[in-house]
Amino acid sequence: MSLVRYCGLALLLAAVAAQARDYRYSDAHLHYVDFFQESAGMDELLAAMAAGKVEHAMLSGIPVAKKWHENEPKRPRYYAGDDANAYWYSATDVLVAHAYKQLPAAQRERFHPFLSGFNPNDKNSDAHIRRMLELDPGLWQGIGEVFTRHDDLTALIHGDVPRANNEALARVYHLAAEYDLPVMLHANITSKRERNPLYLAEIEEPLRNHPHVRFIWAHAGTSMEIHRHQKKLDFLLPTLRRMLAAYPNLYIDLSWSVLRPYLLDQRGRPDGEWLELVSSYPARFMLGSDVVGRFDSLGDQLQGFAPFLDALPEPVARRVARDNFLAVLPRRVRAGLAD
Repeated sequence: MSLVRYCGLALLLAAVAAQARDYRYSDAHLHYVDFFQESAGMDELLAAMAAGKVEHAMLSGIPVAKKWHENEPKRPRYYAGDDANAYWYSATDVLVAHAYKQLPAAQRERFHPFLSGFNPNDKNSDAHIRRMLELDPGLWQGIGEVFTRHDDLTALIHGDVPRANNEALARVYHLAAEYDLPVMLHANITSKRERNPLYLAEIEEPLRNHPHVRFIWAHAGTSMEIHRHQKKLDFLLPTLRRMLAAYPNLYIDLSWSVLRPYLLDQRGRPDGEWLELVSSYPARFMLGSDVVGRFDSLGDQLQGFAPFLDALPEPVARRVARDNFLAVLPRRVRAGLAD
């Protein structure tokens, strides 16, 4: 057999083997409510998880509520629907906790509630979070998604721009370490127009100063709004490569704004450099749908990663698809899952 035919056969066999993979997922980034604190409900979420082969899900609220302003004749459907403000909304965690508590015990084991309803600019927030943890001992398994730099939403929220490295959040990180809770941060790496990692120091400082906190960086610092203006951040991959080497407490949420244009090209082919990066740090990447109060697209969002997963070594792919998110949860939770 010629070398060309042998290589072609090897590639064909690899493709067939990849197609035979049957992934089970953990959704590391899911919002039970939308920006109006409304939800399609737990029944729809459970049905979507069953259809999408999602075994576990992070369960969080939305830390702000969008205002329907007196001067707006039509209720907006999203935070960007008009220029009305949004405001920090602590009751989002009450809604999440209520939905979680209504589930049978066997179903509760599949959900991992993250507490998010606090103002990240307020140095009282760590005291509020502690009260929430004490009100429901053992319920909360993480903190986040914490909104800091967040596209146009940042300008709509009442008050100052939150920074991931401000003093109020430093107090929250100390509390997270005390309770062994991971923290998911939304912290854009740059603005819509700056072609450099403008805000990188804001995420890098907490990573350096709080080595005992497991930080999940939502969307790897990217966003669809950034991509509308810049298409692709050429500095993202080398920046992540350096940061993953420097900070063992950094984990990357590969939710939808990372899938394209980074993991897959316009033709749906996996990017070789990203495959190498994920393979080099097989425990540090996880998948998220980032659905917001409606769950019909949940399975499609996660299964959209299949071409990239199929190009990874199978053990790595399964860790990224399911296991890595579970591995960042508190030790007490991981012990229960192992049982």
